[in-house]
Amino acid sequence: MKQKLKTHKAMSKRVKITASGKFLRRKVAISHLRRRKSAALVRSADKTFQLKAADRRRMKRLLPYAF
Repeated sequence: MKQKLKTHKAMSKRVKITASGKFLRRKVAISHLRRRKSAALVRSADKTFQLKAADRRRMKRLLPYAF
Protein backbone atom coordinates (compact mmCIF):
# COMPACT_ATOMS: atom_id res chain seq x y z
CA MET A 1 0.00 0.00 0.00
CA LYS A 2 1.07 3.55 -0.62
CA GLN A 3 1.43 5.91 2.27
CA LYS A 4 -1.03 8.71 2.85
CA LEU A 5 0.16 12.14 1.80
CA LYS A 6 0.11 14.89 4.39
CA THR A 7 -1.52 18.25 3.69
CA HIS A 8 0.70 21.26 4.35
CA LYS A 9 -1.46 23.02 6.93
CA ALA A 10 0.13 26.46 6.63
CA MET A 11 -0.46 26.51 2.88
CA SER A 12 -4.03 25.27 3.23
CA LYS A 13 -4.75 28.29 5.45
CA ARG A 14 -3.19 30.77 3.00
CA VAL A 15 -4.67 29.55 -0.28
CA LYS A 16 -8.27 29.02 -1.38
CA ILE A 17 -9.07 26.60 -4.19
CA THR A 18 -12.02 27.28 -6.47
CA ALA A 19 -14.31 24.61 -7.89
CA SER A 20 -12.51 24.82 -11.23
CA GLY A 21 -9.13 24.19 -9.56
CA LYS A 22 -7.71 27.71 -9.52
CA PHE A 23 -5.66 28.88 -6.53
CA LEU A 24 -6.58 32.22 -4.98
CA ARG A 25 -4.22 34.11 -2.68
CA ARG A 26 -4.05 37.45 -0.90
CA LYS A 27 -1.32 40.01 -1.37
CA VAL A 28 1.43 40.22 1.23
CA ALA A 29 2.45 43.02 3.62
CA ILE A 30 -0.99 44.57 4.03
CA SER A 31 -1.99 43.90 7.64
CA HIS A 32 1.07 45.62 9.13
CA LEU A 33 1.26 49.46 9.20
CA ARG A 34 -1.82 49.76 7.06
CA ARG A 35 -2.46 53.46 7.83
CA ARG A 36 0.75 54.53 6.11
CA LYS A 37 -0.08 52.84 2.84
CA SER A 38 -2.02 54.62 0.14
CA ALA A 39 -5.74 53.97 -0.23
CA ALA A 40 -5.25 52.57 -3.71
CA LEU A 41 -2.69 50.07 -2.42
CA VAL A 42 -4.95 49.01 0.44
CA ARG A 43 -7.94 48.54 -1.88
CA SER A 44 -5.82 46.54 -4.31
CA ALA A 45 -4.35 44.35 -1.58
CA ASP A 46 -7.74 43.47 -0.09
CA LYS A 47 -8.72 41.53 -3.21
CA THR A 48 -7.78 37.97 -3.98
CA PHE A 49 -5.46 37.17 -6.85
CA GLN A 50 -4.89 34.05 -8.85
CA LEU A 51 -1.65 32.18 -8.25
CA LYS A 52 0.79 31.97 -11.15
CA ALA A 53 0.81 28.83 -13.29
CA ALA A 54 4.45 28.20 -12.38
CA ASP A 55 3.46 27.62 -8.72
CA ARG A 56 0.63 25.22 -9.52
CA ARG A 57 2.82 22.09 -9.50
CA ARG A 58 4.19 22.93 -6.05
CA MET A 59 0.68 23.60 -4.72
CA LYS A 60 -0.53 20.22 -5.92
CA ARG A 61 2.30 18.62 -3.96
CA LEU A 62 1.56 20.63 -0.80
CA LEU A 63 -2.22 20.16 -0.99
CA PRO A 64 -2.68 16.64 -2.39
CA TYR A 65 -6.35 16.20 -1.44
CA ALA A 66 -7.61 19.61 -2.49
CA PHE A 67 -8.75 18.45 -5.94
